[in-house]
Amino acid sequence: MASVTLYKIDGSQQGTLELPSALFDVKVEPALVHEAVVAQNANARASIAHTKTRGEVRGGGRKPWKQKGTGRARHGSRRSPIWSGGGITFGPRNIRNFSLKMNRKARRKALAMVLTDKLASERFVAVETLSLEDAKTKTLASILAKLPVSAKKTLIVTMPENKSVSLAAKNIPAVETIPANALNVVDLLRYEYLLVTKDAAEFIGQHYNRA
Repeated sequence: MASVTLYKIDGSQQGTLELPSALFDVKVEPALVHEAVVAQNANARASIAHTKTRGEVRGGGRKPWKQKGTGRARHGSRRSPIWSGGGITFGPRNIRNFSLKMNRKARRKALAMVLTDKLASERFVAVETLSLEDAKTKTLASILAKLPVSAKKTLIVTMPENKSVSLAAKNIPAVETIPANALNVVDLLRYEYLLVTKDAAEFIGQHYNRA
């Protein structure tokens, strides 16, 4: 079992929190983490650019001029790609699929590697609780100032039902929240520090420590 110092909201140490070795003490393989990042970003990519073919553009329908006798080149439609306002031959289409497949076991292994790296580099901070009755930004900011994540780019991991923390963190620069059931490699790497509540850490150990 791995362990991390457990803090109270006043900044004092409560003791240690045990963490499962399957998630927080694994061999880090940068290539697999990179693959997970590429796959996640690709799966989040939307096909926005879209051009129309000659069958979709407006106009045409009849032959611009007769086939012979005009001295001009032969043309059958104004919607031809060689005409101004005509269709696009090899332009981007919104039916493109950028998604990449990565199996669940590999994704969870990559997640465990990132969590292991956070813990090994002392950027994983555990706090006993973060329950806020008033959901005020000032209250949360004062709590963060007493913890090792003070003035750091921090991702706060809480239980899904804890809405007060996410509301209070909205106006704090470089601080974001994420529910424990939505952890992903990209968000974990985007933030320098990870602040996890005790119940969220226990949830992570149960939810992601599966085959």
